[in-house]
Amino acid sequence: MTPGGLLEARDDAEREALIEAGRKLFARPCRFFYAAQSIDQLPPVTEVPEVALCGRSNVGKSSLMNALTGQNALARVSHTPGRTRQLNFFDLAEGKLTLVDMPGYGFAQASKAVKADWQGLMFDFLRGRPSLRRVLLLMDCRVETKPADRAAMELLGEAAVAYQFVLTKADAVKPAQRERRIEEVQALARKQTAAHPLVIVTSSETGEGIPELRAELAALAAA
Repeated sequence: MTPGGLLEARDDAEREALIEAGRKLFARPCRFFYAAQSIDQLPPVTEVPEVALCGRSNVGKSSLMNALTGQNALARVSHTPGRTRQLNFFDLAEGKLTLVDMPGYGFAQASKAVKADWQGLMFDFLRGRPSLRRVLLLMDCRVETKPADRAAMELLGEAAVAYQFVLTKADAVKPAQRERRIEEVQALARKQTAAHPLVIVTSSETGEGIPELRAELAALAAA
């Protein structure tokens, strides 16, 4: 796959231009506009690029969306694993980009039937959405890669969807553990054909990595 965004910057000036483009994009309004609990409820495909966020329950997906958009209540932050049971669609900058909040996976309290339904919905969405430009696969910086994460990678690979690793909660680990975790995920990115080579390390608490992630998404947005 062809790397995009920050990896294509040839010098500091181009990198700063991408960061500024991301800042401007996410300074514009972002609003919830649609929810789907089954494949037949999905909104019509349009020319607006879509980026989906997925990850294990409690990986910090809602907090990251709120940090990206600068809206504290855009995505509901839940302390109950598996609370998001639908695909939630958010319009960014009046048609520049659609953010899709996907159901969390790996939740121990959900029944097997519900897990299967949610994974089925995710797979149907991933493989049948031509406007989907990239999936952000969120990984917790505090814990090792779980079997559910590897299953999600397989799902994304089978659906032939480009995805990018985003490490969350980087502020909550000590430096040595942080570096080991970054190296582990970078190694995963090198091994996965559909994975973007750039791993972005973030913290919704401190703002680390938020400008870089905004820049990556701005590179995918409509002109």
